[in-house]
Amino acid sequence: MLNACRLAAMAMLVLLMPSSALGEAVAHPFRFFEGRTLTEGTLKVMLSKPQRSRTHGVGTVRPDGSLALVQKVEDQGKPARERRWLIREVAPGRFSGSMTEASGPVTIEQVSGRYRLRLKVAGGYNVEQWLTPLPGGKSARSHLTVRKLGIVVATGEGLVTKLP
Repeated sequence: MLNACRLAAMAMLVLLMPSSALGEAVAHPFRFFEGRTLTEGTLKVMLSKPQRSRTHGVGTVRPDGSLALVQKVEDQGKPARERRWLIREVAPGRFSGSMTEASGPVTIEQVSGRYRLRLKVAGGYNVEQWLTPLPGGKSARSHLTVRKLGIVVATGEGLVTKLP
């Protein structure tokens, strides 16, 4: 379950990218995930070797303005699986929703041009991810921290890219 959630967070935060490197406003942050995306990264779980993960996403902005995202997750050494997200904007710079692997709500907030995603998963793990948009507006770098009882048990790094 820990592997499942680490890059889930990475893939989701890119949807909140506010602008391109040229400072051009994005019509709406959900537009980044409309269509196809690819997330590639590595997770280092305490006392284990780093593991690679790849996630292919297909997103749709619904008529009510929410984002529906379906992902095919391929974690190293594990069978592929599907993950689903449904996210809504609840206030300027604040988003909330659900993800199939989360044990409660997913919250996302804009903080100084970056985005912080928080969620809980089975087993009492708390996931926090920081995403920094990269120049060009077509990708973002992610840093993920997973804690249990306040202790860091895993960290992850990744890159999310919008595909043509």
